[in-house]
Amino acid sequence: MNQTNLNMDFTQRLVMETEQMQWSASPSPTVFRKRLARAEAEQGHATSIVKYEPGATFKTHHHPKGEEILVLDGVFSDEHGDYPAGTYLRNPDGTSHAPFSKKGCVLLVKLCQFQDTDTAQIKIDTNNTPWRPGIGGLEVMPLHNHIHENTALVKWPKGEIFQPHTHFGGEEIFVLSGTFKDENGNYPKGTWIRSPHLSSHHPYVDEETIIWVKTGHLT
Repeated sequence: MNQTNLNMDFTQRLVMETEQMQWSASPSPTVFRKRLARAEAEQGHATSIVKYEPGATFKTHHHPKGEEILVLDGVFSDEHGDYPAGTYLRNPDGTSHAPFSKKGCVLLVKLCQFQDTDTAQIKIDTNNTPWRPGIGGLEVMPLHNHIHENTALVKWPKGEIFQPHTHFGGEEIFVLSGTFKDENGNYPKGTWIRSPHLSSHHPYVDEETIIWVKTGHLT
């Protein structure tokens, strides 16, 4: 199936329950993917859930326009170290590595989406990074910001209702635990939501919920 230019219209709202999707092949026989958005067959802008089977390896590759990773499960590794679930990585243009996983892992991966001036290489263990107070009862863990783009984890306490708001530059969410909700629906763990520039909603939760969220990058 041709999945070039998959979900590349950033003016459209998308909701994908990734835990209900089937895995598809990658260039490595022991690495599999769930494609969420993709500009070109094996290069260019891409957002995917990626699974490394135990013992999987991937050939050395460079990161044109950057690589962003959130380790969702297991332990991801390369020649520079081991990255357990909860690790957030940013590898800018010009970097390279040969990734592998001894016991297997699952990742949220975004490729070729860095701004040209964004050259910071980042490694954050979110399991050992303190939360900061946010609006209302929210707690926030900043992960990255550059010009108008901001990425963070946000923890919602049980019963939290956030103020209605508009997404200048768009918003992208991946639900890590619990169930995220708004007037448009309910989004369980593993749901990926991409909302366009100047969209709006009124989010809330009934149970403690943690989301990965990126804003300001979809203008």
